[in-house]
Amino acid sequence: MTEPPLKWGILGTGWIAQRFTEDLLLLPGHTVSAVGSRVPETAETFAWQYGVERAWGSYEQLVADDEVDVVYVATPHTFHFAHAGLALEAGRPVLVEKPFTANATDARRLVELARDRGLFAMEAMWTRFNPLIARLRELVADGAIGDVTSVYADFGTNAPYDPAHRLWSPELGGGALLDLGVYPLYFAWMLLGAPETVQATAATAPTGVDANTGIVLGYASGAVAVLHCSLTSDSPCTAVVNGTKGRIEVPSPFYSPHTLVLRREGAEPETFHLDVLGNGYGYQAQEVARRLRAGETESPVMPLDETLAIHGNLDTILARIERQAALSSRTPV
Repeated sequence: MTEPPLKWGILGTGWIAQRFTEDLLLLPGHTVSAVGSRVPETAETFAWQYGVERAWGSYEQLVADDEVDVVYVATPHTFHFAHAGLALEAGRPVLVEKPFTANATDARRLVELARDRGLFAMEAMWTRFNPLIARLRELVADGAIGDVTSVYADFGTNAPYDPAHRLWSPELGGGALLDLGVYPLYFAWMLLGAPETVQATAATAPTGVDANTGIVLGYASGAVAVLHCSLTSDSPCTAVVNGTKGRIEVPSPFYSPHTLVLRREGAEPETFHLDVLGNGYGYQAQEVARRLRAGETESPVMPLDETLAIHGNLDTILARIERQAALSSRTPV
């Protein structure tokens, strides 16, 4: 028998909610049943634009909607804990936009709530579900480039400075690391796991958030990951995985690739192509549907324990950046 469509509720109406909804509308077996906003008119406009059946003028009304099977939390990450928690308390599984929460403590509390309620929860690290990234992981696991020795990845954009904008506001979880740096960090973690050592440095904006950040992760194997994120310049947004027998190049944008290039000693380069579906967000929605229909509460591709571990790493990096900023601001005696 054909499975009934998975009915999504969209919590939030901003840019990322719009892009995700556009991709849901391309997928068979998925429908957008409802949208919620703090402002009724905003929800109504979103519903009209995307053909959504019901528009709710509060998040509480959205998560109480019995026609919603799963809630996509698309608000800024400083609100993820409250809004995902609201959905879980109402008995709704959640897909929570990255980063999962603003800090490791809130991430742990949210995971505990999902597990206590026996509900599905997943961080929306959409890169993990791109078929070319899955192919990259297979190539590495099969030894196509030997042992991984280093990973390079960067994501930078030249964002106009505006203290009130969420990217530059500490109250809204601004900074390069939490908005862009999570992509290089999750990419390296996907291939090398938890690091043994963490080094970080950053130039900070007048508001105090990190604006141009470099990270070096060290591993017991001898491998290193060199990562960069920035709000001050448009960087290549590429990634490279180097190994003892070759390398895999991921052209821009590495977080949603259309191409991979495998270069091995003594062999012609191999290129892998993908016609990305829509904006690239639909692959994670398909994963959510697979797990929910199987009665599972987590994804093995983006497991909650890995989300928790990486959030601990993010806290460590931010603490080192803040300590560096505090030391550099001291006036010499």
